[in-house]
Amino acid sequence: MAGQSGEVVTLQLGDYANYVGAHWWNLQKAEFSQSLDSEFCSDVLFRRGVTLQGAETCTPRLIALDLREHVCSVREGGALYEDGDERQCAPAWRGEVSVHTEDSSTQQEEAGIPAGVHDGGLSRTVPSPCLAQKTNWVWSDVLQTQLHPKSLCVVDGQHRGGDVDGLQSFSQGEATFRSQLEEIEDRLHFFTEECDYLQGFQLLCDVHNGFSGVGARMVELLHDEYPGRGILSFGTYPVPSGRKDPCKALYQLMNCVLALGPFSSYSSLFCPLSVMSSLGRRPGTPTVFPQLLYDASVQYHSSAVLAVVLNTLTVPYRMSSSGLSMSHQAETLTFGGRKVLAAACAVPFPLSSPMSLSDALLPHRSAAPWRSVSACGGGAAIFSQSVVLRGLPEMHHNSLLPGRWPPSPLHTHESEQQVLQEYLRTLYPGTLSMTHVLRAPCTLGPTFPQFFSPYVTKDGFTTEEPQAAPPVVGHIPVLGALQTTSALEHMLCGLCDELSMAVVRRWMNFSTAAMEQDDFREAVDDVRNLAHHYRAREGNEMEDSD
Repeated sequence: MAGQSGEVVTLQLGDYANYVGAHWWNLQKAEFSQSLDSEFCSDVLFRRGVTLQGAETCTPRLIALDLREHVCSVREGGALYEDGDERQCAPAWRGEVSVHTEDSSTQQEEAGIPAGVHDGGLSRTVPSPCLAQKTNWVWSDVLQTQLHPKSLCVVDGQHRGGDVDGLQSFSQGEATFRSQLEEIEDRLHFFTEECDYLQGFQLLCDVHNGFSGVGARMVELLHDEYPGRGILSFGTYPVPSGRKDPCKALYQLMNCVLALGPFSSYSSLFCPLSVMSSLGRRPGTPTVFPQLLYDASVQYHSSAVLAVVLNTLTVPYRMSSSGLSMSHQAETLTFGGRKVLAAACAVPFPLSSPMSLSDALLPHRSAAPWRSVSACGGGAAIFSQSVVLRGLPEMHHNSLLPGRWPPSPLHTHESEQQVLQEYLRTLYPGTLSMTHVLRAPCTLGPTFPQFFSPYVTKDGFTTEEPQAAPPVVGHIPVLGALQTTSALEHMLCGLCDELSMAVVRRWMNFSTAAMEQDDFREAVDDVRNLAHHYRAREGNEMEDSD
């Protein structure tokens, strides 16, 4: 049995969603390998099995869809449950084998990793035959977790004039979903029917390409086939490398808007995930994290940041001691019709060692230390939020000398939970805030990019002086928040305004795939109506929850 809440099935749709998912599963693997006495229940996300040789396995309860060219490093049927002797007699590569060594700096450049940045053990001295011919790595190269044979679902691209293109439009994605429906349902039934108590689904989906259409129909299927189960959907959106093509930029904007309606209607909650400052045609400046030296246009980097965010936001329904299911979490946050949420995170949370939580939060009394990762900015009203802080050692307590006044009200509380609650109550008066404080930091693992500043120690704490030889960072404290905020009104309305003059019939991939102008306009109006739920009202915002 997966803790008190039940099992979760994860679905990943699209290249960037799977990139985030690859880092996410690597974080889970690193997390559970650290200690048997974990604050998390591995059975929530993982299933246990036995190979033909009698060896026990632990694989993600996962269904991942992507184009064939993005999964060459992962075998479609997996390798865990094959006959061992047969694998030795029939190797996948039958050609001649030659061994070539290459220094790490060259491999970093090929992987899209900036020079001078440690790749966290990602380099491979002997690349596989598939990787040897590549100049850029894909998510399947990064994934270090064994998958079940039922997990990977390969989608063929669209054939056009002898060439093969990826899914570009929402409607192409809908058509792809219909063609894969039987296979998808078979995999869903396999994972769900073996659960003791299914609490729900995590859905990661690219919303900038045709997988937005796949995700829209997928979330509708989950809503209809599994009533009462939680569906937490996250829309992934990468930073473009180089200047955006105007035509492609409009396609991506249309896909995103078309996906918002179904995701907000059928999901328990929907949260965009992107380090861009805007989901429109002009992406703006990527999110800056003070202690990260990352390249936002490199998917290996940006997806790692979002994986840490996802790993933090999903803590409440993955804890061994938590009785909060994903459905209950969503119901608490989404009152007033606000089913689209925003995410914010401090990666890493600015914490020196030794330092109490009260001292760490003192410099941030006017504004929280987190940054938006939902392209909607900050400085707006917060209606409700779920806040998770992880990575606080037990030694971090307030210590006041007798007869001394506390520096702030935060220093009058004994526990970190009380300190965090007091901090949020002061910063967001009248806002419903659910909080979780964990001792366990976020364990990064060998494939996580080492893009930290020289002011970060190996345990993720910050120092005042830069380190001469920056260490490999293995753990970091993280502060994350999942919020309903009035900033979403500006974001949603802005997307609709950008599309107000678009004529769908001029764009081939939409008009040739049964997308009519009236249907498109109706979808835009639905998003604009959704935005009105986030209009801030004067007075106590908690009145909305009544």
